[in-house]
Amino acid sequence: MKALSLVLLLSVMALAAAAAPVVVDEMPNADMAMAFAREVGRRLDVPGEEQIGYAERLQEALARAGLIDLSSQYVVVVDRSPAIQAVFIYWRSPQRNWHFVGASPASTGRPGTYEHFMTPLGVFVHSPTNMDFRAEGTRNELGIRGYGVAGMRVFDFGWVIADRGWGPPGRSPMRLQMHATDPDLLEPRLGEARSEGCIRIPAALDDFIDRYALLDADYESAAAQGRILPVLRQDRRPTPWAGRYLVVIDSERRARPAWSPSPAKRASELSDGGC
Repeated sequence: MKALSLVLLLSVMALAAAAAPVVVDEMPNADMAMAFAREVGRRLDVPGEEQIGYAERLQEALARAGLIDLSSQYVVVVDRSPAIQAVFIYWRSPQRNWHFVGASPASTGRPGTYEHFMTPLGVFVHSPTNMDFRAEGTRNELGIRGYGVAGMRVFDFGWVIADRGWGPPGRSPMRLQMHATDPDLLEPRLGEARSEGCIRIPAALDDFIDRYALLDADYESAAAQGRILPVLRQDRRPTPWAGRYLVVIDSERRARPAWSPSPAKRASELSDGGC
């Protein structure tokens, strides 16, 4: 009887270990992590225990969306907490473990101004149904290149419902995008909430996600079927584990950790233009 109980206990422990998100190195992920460290200049040095914590939050968000049995692929995660403002890349291995690739500062929606939304929470699909486009690099009336320099990819997740950041409490539709921003005026301010609701990321990270097709599973599938997609760059090197999901969470952390430093303050605040 005792032997049977011990076997049952070990079986339960094994099942629990298999279900838990574990962050370890495997060769495919190690290669991409090294590429991230080499090619993305603006990085966050996220401690191991924090990597595991965000993997757990990611898995919980996917479970709520009914995506428990997600296949092996890359996923982009954003923490919209004002104390964090960061974007993370994870890889789900064939063994269903989560592996940290890298993280960078980001900017999400800042409420309080007309047509500024709280970046919505949830799991958002990246698909040619909402076709991406590339920045033209033009400046607005404030001299700001809202989508960054010409050629930067704008990842489009379509119309979503989000909490308004102005007027009476309520929700309205907004276009959710993830994109680079003005490299001189706004990229230095990544790490704090400043956008109209979209997700701003460093130009090098935009290029990284674009070149390795980390979110292009549906785009690559369409291209393989003969569809002409001009937004796909000719020099891309698509990973065999291309994904399709952007996951936005809010850790609700109140204190800013050392690994997510505040951007340098300037003498005067810039008026943001564009998303």
